[in-house]
Amino acid sequence: MDNREQMNIVIVGHVDHGKSTVIGRLLADTGSLPEGKLEAVQEYCRKNARPFEYAFLLDALKDEQAQGITIDTARSFFKTGKRDYIIIDAPGHIEFLKNMVTGASRAEAALLVIDAKEGIRENSKRHGHIAAMLGIRQVVVLVNKMDLVDFDRQTFETIRREFGEFLHKLNIQPVNFIPLSAFNGDNIAVRSQRTAWYEGPTVLEQLDSLSNRKGNQELPLRMPVQDIYKFTAAGDDRRIVAGTILSGTIRSGDEVVFLPSRKRSVIQSIEGFNVSQRNMAYADEAVGLTLKTQIYIKPGELMVKAQDKQPQMGSRFKANIFWVGKAPLIKNKTYKLKIGTLKIGVKMVEILNIIDAAELNIDTFKDQAEKHDVAECIFETAKPIAFDPVTEMEQTGRFVIVDNYEISGGGIILEQVDDDRSSLQEHVRQRETQWEKGLIQPAQRAGIYGHKAKFIVLTSGSADHGPVIETIARELEQTLFRLNYKAYYLGVRNLLHGLAAEETIKDWSRDREIRQVGELARILTDSGQIFITTVFNLEDDEAENLKLLNQPSEILVITIGESPFYSFQPDASLEVEGAVAAVGGLLQKQEIILDYYL
Repeated sequence: MDNREQMNIVIVGHVDHGKSTVIGRLLADTGSLPEGKLEAVQEYCRKNARPFEYAFLLDALKDEQAQGITIDTARSFFKTGKRDYIIIDAPGHIEFLKNMVTGASRAEAALLVIDAKEGIRENSKRHGHIAAMLGIRQVVVLVNKMDLVDFDRQTFETIRREFGEFLHKLNIQPVNFIPLSAFNGDNIAVRSQRTAWYEGPTVLEQLDSLSNRKGNQELPLRMPVQDIYKFTAAGDDRRIVAGTILSGTIRSGDEVVFLPSRKRSVIQSIEGFNVSQRNMAYADEAVGLTLKTQIYIKPGELMVKAQDKQPQMGSRFKANIFWVGKAPLIKNKTYKLKIGTLKIGVKMVEILNIIDAAELNIDTFKDQAEKHDVAECIFETAKPIAFDPVTEMEQTGRFVIVDNYEISGGGIILEQVDDDRSSLQEHVRQRETQWEKGLIQPAQRAGIYGHKAKFIVLTSGSADHGPVIETIARELEQTLFRLNYKAYYLGVRNLLHGLAAEETIKDWSRDREIRQVGELARILTDSGQIFITTVFNLEDDEAENLKLLNQPSEILVITIGESPFYSFQPDASLEVEGAVAAVGGLLQKQEIILDYYL
């Protein structure tokens, strides 16, 4: 097995600044060309009375030398003693940006080529801006065609100062500026005697000194849960957690955490189809896992090791996205985000920066991203998700966005953003401001009804308690009704045939279910009733959202048996036996039900 290190680099530059010549030189000077290719191109030029240029090597490799220009996305390869390099060279900005943003060929470093005689052009700055937007941290500026300015040091220093100041404004600290003549090979592989004033490395020495990303196995464990399979035949009671390990390694006995639910367990066995159990699995392997303790987790969760560096958790993040959708990406429209195996509703809530990829226009601000635009945006998911900034882990820092069942954009996550300004909070603020109130005050209703309003949610994390909490809820409603309290039980499934009847089944999601229940609770508690419902395996953020949606009315969250919460503190945790009486006692203690009625 070849374990040589690989590095992706992207090379960009204004037209005719010598980008292709630099690539041709790198290929030739490292002996990375197919045998006889260099001689064949030289002979072709001789027979056609054309001066040989190293740029022709690229075209020769693609059988395009007749046109003398690069016309398609290229991925060239060369190697040094240290590592193998893949050069990402695309003639069109759109192809380049698409590849880069979607991460299909993300680069560890960028080479920006500037013509020493022509100087810094507008495209030079645009390429620097793109590198900054794509989060490329290692940028080397190649000041090419130094032979045309007689290797003048002052010319080089002027470009270094002016372009360095420009990159500094983009928060890019260039690794180095290298004076070279790609045409003559100065400072590509061999230090040039014609730039004796330059004491830095050659291009190849500089590339070999750049840091590369770690191998997938060296990174923290990340495994999106694909599915959970239950076996029942012949006494087999295994529950297999299936997925592909994106990074890291896993052993039997490792403690693992599932995100965003934060549920924990320990790996009991590592299994595969028609193979024996084993004790260890590695990145890029598809595996099935059994856990020592049975916990209720769902496909889409991200499994990580408890002792590893944890991914970030949140519902807002800054990302750069390349949009290819037929319709524009517009603010506050709900799309589908796919990250790992998770599919979740997402909104673009703010555009911070945008580049028209066709024209590379970065000056015009737009409030929507159109086809082929690259935009730096703030996105908000329907609930917190687990992710890594792409600079730390590419595998869990990339995503795609689906619009109307079609993949319409690809993006990379730059960083988490505070959740203080969530659209749900803003919705509740606006709703309460515009709420059309009647003439009857809550105290008047309480006086007539003999109780205060309350939203009661019963939940459980026990897999076999789903029907149980529904039974308890119905008995609670019946008990309160017999005591002349205005109590009402509604199962969330009823929404599918009522308030949400116009929603298609495919569009129905748990997030919308929670939203509908919260809005309904706000109305029923405003009418003075005790509204009872059940939500199996209610998660922390879902409980917080129900609490927020029901404001300013109050909520009572009660767990039956095993709690599904990690951080949310329920109002009570009860056992099945005596649960109805216990909830009644809690209502009395909180003075929802007045003493003299009991």
